[in-house]
Amino acid sequence: MDTATRIDIDSLRINGDRLWASLMELAKIGATPKGGVCRLTLTDLDKQGRDLVIGWAKDAGLTITIDKIGNGFMRRAGRNNALAPIITGSHIDTQPTGGKFDGNYGVLAGIEVVRTLNDHGIETEAPIEVAFWTNEEGSRFVPVMMGSGVFAKAFTLEHAYAATDTEGKTVKDELARIGYIGEQEPGDHPIGAYFETHIEQGPVLEDNDKTIGVVQGVLGIRWFDCTVTGMEAHAGPTPMALRKDALQVATHLMQDVVASALRHPPHGRGTVGMVQVFPNSRNVIPGRVKFSIDLRNATDALVDEMAGEVKACAARLSAQTGLAIHIELVSSYSAIGFHPDCVDAVARAAARLGYSNMHAVSGAGHDAVYMAQLAPSGMIFIPCKDGISHNEIEDAKPEHITAGCNVLLHAMLERAGV
Repeated sequence: MDTATRIDIDSLRINGDRLWASLMELAKIGATPKGGVCRLTLTDLDKQGRDLVIGWAKDAGLTITIDKIGNGFMRRAGRNNALAPIITGSHIDTQPTGGKFDGNYGVLAGIEVVRTLNDHGIETEAPIEVAFWTNEEGSRFVPVMMGSGVFAKAFTLEHAYAATDTEGKTVKDELARIGYIGEQEPGDHPIGAYFETHIEQGPVLEDNDKTIGVVQGVLGIRWFDCTVTGMEAHAGPTPMALRKDALQVATHLMQDVVASALRHPPHGRGTVGMVQVFPNSRNVIPGRVKFSIDLRNATDALVDEMAGEVKACAARLSAQTGLAIHIELVSSYSAIGFHPDCVDAVARAAARLGYSNMHAVSGAGHDAVYMAQLAPSGMIFIPCKDGISHNEIEDAKPEHITAGCNVLLHAMLERAGV
């Protein structure tokens, strides 16, 4: 590559106005009165969103492959098409009260990268592809990150097909209904490297006044259900010393869930998000409490250490009070570290482009979690207003949207070769 070409590549920037316009156009499909988006996976609205994105891809000269779980791959050929493609992507399904950017940004940023390369007549050595993954959100069907999970063989296609929504409709039937069961076997699609651009969904970048988060990895997660069993009794006649109050014991353990995270900074997270009290009556001492425990940290060892501390606290409380405490693991996701080459490519691109940046971790799951098990992978975060996501008021600044896509462009070019 000669010097002139190198300078041209270094000065390359995406069209931020075009990317923003595409995001706003896609957001019209399933738009909510409060400014958000409700486009649940495999609904008619999801079909409209997929069709719109594929239409844009075809306009950009991309060829389309759909696999049997409905994942879409939109391909721009390279000079050497025998090389595995450099892929970017995310999802376009949303939460019931979702925003315009979660997932959608990662897909449309990929489309904008292709449009920019087309504008400047730049050919890459390896092919470039833009992917959208089926049912990342998991708000209509479980498991979450379904399409990428099937692709990575985390669970079978048959298991995913059999999943039902609240009306008893299956994934397979709904995929067929909207016309998105392809012929390719999930996973039979090579990946040279994978990048995902995403709003942070948290407040750290904004709090630190940084434009780009160079994502090092994704926190490990353990979900437990905890049940504390006491004895319900009348609130009036039963003296305090003779009560077997399940809620009072449960609240002590709930506090230790939070304390366990505080004992393991900076990435420890401890949350109790769901509580069920039985019999839930004003003048009855609670006889049983069931609540969720969500523990997260940067390594599996740290998450397991936190879980061990919470379980030890439960054992002490049970011994002190005589109440039974049962803790059951219901879900577990291993911590993921992204590939150093991809992390470094993102960092170099951010620095070369002059964007303020910092190391970041993802506290939420993304399709990149599964891709990291298959190929070198990395993520790019940009700030979102007040760290709010999974909410109709989710928002991001156009200049940050542009910055993240510029970093994506240059990181992908480094991996694809020009």
